[in-house]
Amino acid sequence: MSASGCLGPVDVSKAFVDVGESKAKLPLGRMFILGVLAGAYIGFGAHLATTAATGEYAALGVKQLLVGTAFTVGLMLVVIAGAELFTGNNLMSISLCSGRIGMGGLLRNWVVAYLGNLVGSLLLAFFIARSSGLLAGPVGGTAIKIAATKASSVPIEGLTHNYAFFFRAIGCNWLVCLAVVMAMASKDISGKILGIFFPIMAFVASGFEHCVANMYFIPAGIFAKSFEAARAASGLTAAQLAALNWSSMWTQNLITVTLGNIVGGAIFVGVLYFLAHVCGTEACTRSGPAV
Repeated sequence: MSASGCLGPVDVSKAFVDVGESKAKLPLGRMFILGVLAGAYIGFGAHLATTAATGEYAALGVKQLLVGTAFTVGLMLVVIAGAELFTGNNLMSISLCSGRIGMGGLLRNWVVAYLGNLVGSLLLAFFIARSSGLLAGPVGGTAIKIAATKASSVPIEGLTHNYAFFFRAIGCNWLVCLAVVMAMASKDISGKILGIFFPIMAFVASGFEHCVANMYFIPAGIFAKSFEAARAASGLTAAQLAALNWSSMWTQNLITVTLGNIVGGAIFVGVLYFLAHVCGTEACTRSGPAV
């Protein structure tokens, strides 16, 4: 521990070995409930970002920075209030490499957390769209535009949509997992907030892709299509609106983005931090995985 009271990179990396083992041992019911909460928490940040994105103030990237700033509340809720977020749990690769958990324990957590995140995100999107009226006007138009962009099949600067989004997803969860690492390094809430704020703001403002956030963004846009005022505010053609659907959510976004997030978080942060700080230390088990 440093003189400032914060954990250094070596200590944080070793701490994640124990954290990953604890996550792998969670009872399934508790794991799923915490996954639902994480999906809803990220959805709150996504809805706030959608609201912040509504309006005309794009000069000098002000809108992107404001949207990124708004979205940070989602991971703050996950880390500080406590929940199981699939993308953050990609750091369990440190425990896997350390021999403290097996592939079965890792996949058990990832699958249950992912499904819980999906349920929580869908429930919040449905609640906001159908019961609050918040997506019935201009904000709904923004939700539709965001969702249509994410679920589009249109090539991007000569690249296929899925190819570009795969690498955007790598950059996203690289930053998300670094935010989790920085939050873990701090011993107080204010430090955790600062540790989360800058990497998350950076990934959103940079245009990277997060699968759990998209579990809210895309359904919110699909639900908002039912409002005439929202459709008009989106400015999209009938063909573009039709292309935004439950099938394109998976084929043009979630499958690709999920894989990219795993690479960005589990490999570029988890595995590399294991090799740099944990491999060969006492944090590695001598007896094989317990779960």
